[in-house]
Amino acid sequence: MSVISNLLTFIRFSHTLFALPFALGAMVVASHGWPACPLFLQILACMVLARTAAMSFNRIVDWEIDQRNPRTVLRHQLVSKSIAIFLCGSSALFFVGVTALINHLCFVLSPVALGVIFFYSLTKRFTPFAQFFLGLALAVAPVGAWIAVRGCIDFPVLVLAAGVLCWVAGFDIIYATQDVEVDQKEHLYSMVVWLGIPSALRLARWLHLLLFVALIGFGMMTQQHSVYYYVLLPVPFLLFYEHRIATTANIDQINRAFFHVNILVGFLFFLATIIS
Repeated sequence: MSVISNLLTFIRFSHTLFALPFALGAMVVASHGWPACPLFLQILACMVLARTAAMSFNRIVDWEIDQRNPRTVLRHQLVSKSIAIFLCGSSALFFVGVTALINHLCFVLSPVALGVIFFYSLTKRFTPFAQFFLGLALAVAPVGAWIAVRGCIDFPVLVLAAGVLCWVAGFDIIYATQDVEVDQKEHLYSMVVWLGIPSALRLARWLHLLLFVALIGFGMMTQQHSVYYYVLLPVPFLLFYEHRIATTANIDQINRAFFHVNILVGFLFFLATIIS
């Protein structure tokens, strides 16, 4: 059990809960209800496999950097680099295999999806827009679930994906305030390093406003019931709380807000689609 626990900690498996509700919400809306059990399990498998591959790849390419960062130095005592490489490769192969079982478009686009989620891990070496590339990587999730159900890409899910991109970029800017000194020392790029903490946090607030606009727009375009909007009412207040915590510079509080608030945001969206 300790080996499995180490693997789950190594890839931060609990953070799968960030993108998963948006993928499942898109799935529910695309299928006008709950899809058949085999398709649901295939979508769930794709989510877990893609994220496992992406996080393993991130750990591999940042291996030396993470060992010099006090916040991340313990990660690499959990799993060897060879196991990380195997985990990344096997997860990616299984991901492509599962997409082949879903439909042709999912299979054709699976290498593109992997390319997007892998590319994020390299971006902080050359662009301050790394947080936006992380947002793009997670925005793939609802689009993939939509394609799995409908076999095509429709405009409403692109609006939802844009909202997810803004949401992730915003909360990762907050999270990156913990690493600003290490990033400067390692000559790595981020919005926080580029703009400074106060300006970066202001940008994060605007990005989270755009998330809420996108959620409302998605609901209108897919003709959700009025209950959808009522369920989403706590979202701006949760995000406001997250930003209030971010100004305290208390690392423990930021980490708690980062995890719990954003889990709740995703859960509320999923709940809104289910009830609607």
